[in-house]
Amino acid sequence: MALVMHAYKGNKNSEKALIAAEFTGVKIDAASGFEMFVTNQTPQFLKMNPLGKIPVLETPEGPIFESNAIARYVSRLNGDKSLNGSSLIEYAHIEQWIDFSTMEIYAHIFDWFVPRMGYIPYSAPSEEAAISALKRGLEALNTHLASNTYLVGHSVTLADIITVCSLNLGMTSVMTKSFTSAFPHVERYFWTLINQPNFKKVVGDVKQTDSVPPIKKAGQPAKPKEQPKKKEAPKAEAPKPVEEEEAPKPKAKNPLDLLPPSPMVLDEWKRLYSNTKSNFREVAIKGFWDMYDPEGYSLWFCDYKYNDENMVSFVTLNKVGGFLQRMDLARKYAFGKMLICGSEGPFKVKGLWLFRGTEIPKFVMDEVYDMELYEWTKVDISDEAQKERVSQMIEDAEPFEGEALLDAKCFK
Repeated sequence: MALVMHAYKGNKNSEKALIAAEFTGVKIDAASGFEMFVTNQTPQFLKMNPLGKIPVLETPEGPIFESNAIARYVSRLNGDKSLNGSSLIEYAHIEQWIDFSTMEIYAHIFDWFVPRMGYIPYSAPSEEAAISALKRGLEALNTHLASNTYLVGHSVTLADIITVCSLNLGMTSVMTKSFTSAFPHVERYFWTLINQPNFKKVVGDVKQTDSVPPIKKAGQPAKPKEQPKKKEAPKAEAPKPVEEEEAPKPKAKNPLDLLPPSPMVLDEWKRLYSNTKSNFREVAIKGFWDMYDPEGYSLWFCDYKYNDENMVSFVTLNKVGGFLQRMDLARKYAFGKMLICGSEGPFKVKGLWLFRGTEIPKFVMDEVYDMELYEWTKVDISDEAQKERVSQMIEDAEPFEGEALLDAKCFK
């Protein structure tokens, strides 16, 4: 008996095993006449998977359900073309990334996409939580791929196949280019692998979605097709009076724009910072404290919570660069310095931020998921030691707190 895949054509989960089969030379036939919500509810199908879920792989030894289990089975059918590594540690790392992509990538894409399609009730807070968790997973994946072509070793493994299939669901449904551009190494990885022959033979040409789909009501029936209306001769209409035209709705103002005016003008400070080429302490730092308005602005120290992970210099720099890129939405209201300290790993990431208002803006906390990766402490300007620390961070003083500076990045 041949291997038979029970699923509809184009099912993203069944593609994991089909791609693995292309790499290992295993032949899998598609079940003939499969119809979703019909075939998978028959007594014969429920004997193979009592939950009625797809895919199911029918084998000479019996059926297998759960897509990762099916892909693992297929990947081991031809030992000399194994996708499971060449050592026990490589095998463990492959399993590690399979679990990671399933729980930290696919699960959150699923929780974002499925409610929008009306399969389960939609909840805005649940969607926000799913997107935030997905971003954190993608950031971790992006960091790993900054120094690795594949997830494990130097060639495609089952971890890559399952991860790319998980990403493919997001790329074609909810993850637009504006969303994924924050994760350039993930983008490079995905497009490189999805266009390899063994992937392309199964998935075909993949196009990234242009927009997030609109929300459908749960259980909402498909609208019946409207019958074409009989064309009528156009009627002459009187010109519409100008006063009847709807005025464009004013754009909602950022709450920070509604704060009382401040004597500190942020752009003036940014110009002073950029244009001071000599005597920086005497000109720029003195100018900053002369301008600073504690009623209209606040200063914050931030310290990265997971510095023990920062073992590779360029990966750490990419991490900080990505954070600054995502902070771009606050450019009108903020100035920041990020210092990467140390001559070797683990590198310490420390920051100083000036924000409009007396607290960190809520829209920044809501929109920039990296914020939760840092410990935030408000600067007490009545403490001379803290004021001096602010001055040293602005001027990139080296050594800083006893350590060399690997780099200093400015947000202005």
